Amino acid sequence: MALLEVLSLSLFAVVSGAAQFSSGVRLIEVYTTVTDQRGDPVTGLAASDFHVSEDGVSERVTAFAAGEFPLSVVIALDRSFSMAGERLALARRAAAAFVRALADDDEVMVLTVGSDIEVLTPPMPARAAAGTAWQSIEPWGSTPLYDAMWRAIDAVTKRRGRRALLVISDGADRGSEVRAADLVDHARHADVLLYPIGLGKNRPPVFAELAGVTGGRSLAIADPKQLERSLATLARELRTQYLLGYVPRDADAHRSGWHAIDVRVDRPGVRVRARDGYFVP
Repeated sequence: MALLEVLSLSLFAVVSGAAQFSSGVRLIEVYTTVTDQRGDPVTGLAASDFHVSEDGVSERVTAFAAGEFPLSVVIALDRSFSMAGERLALARRAAAAFVRALADDDEVMVLTVGSDIEVLTPPMPARAAAGTAWQSIEPWGSTPLYDAMWRAIDAVTKRRGRRALLVISDGADRGSEVRAADLVDHARHADVLLYPIGLGKNRPPVFAELAGVTGGRSLAIADPKQLERSLATLARELRTQYLLGYVPRDADAHRSGWHAIDVRVDRPGVRVRARDGYFVP
């Protein structure tokens, strides 16, 4: 594919979501999801269907790939007392089904969130993570949810390739030291797709913000019995993304600070989700 041709030009190091070549040329990589009006993934698009701009400057897509890419995903499951009963049982079952729906070689890490944040499953291939002891997750403690999400973002940021964080919670934060606004800013800088799933009628506004700035997706599930089906949809979505690459035209793009990205598609009635920018230290 074109992406592999570009990456083979020289050795590179990943810096804040951008591939920095030894020649000094920077390839910006943007994972993009395109869905139709029903929320189903749109497949079969070509590079020419996408329009990308950075800081208001139109960019030329020079690297393009469609389909499945290696994925590292952290699943953070709320086990607090407010999740006790059928809600937690359904969340465990849905998380297990989500792992089974991933590609065998995708990397999975599972965290549980109560008064403490514990690693239930260290990073391992999905085929092995399918054996996670989900039934061992019992309700316990309160929910320092923002603290847990910050730590989970840091955990997945250390992994390679395409990175995602799936959070399943009733959305009630209790006792976090991290503020919601700081969490959103942290996520924006991390180059991780966030998928916060809120169980209940009222989805916390911060969930939508986290998904919006990272190119992920947030769902509010009023009926926990629909959770397994919703996570199956997300697993399918993660298998049908596009990877766009471009070298910024503007010489000022090398300057430190925030650079806004906008991605559009020449198709009526579709929705495009991609991260809203990247940060240069």
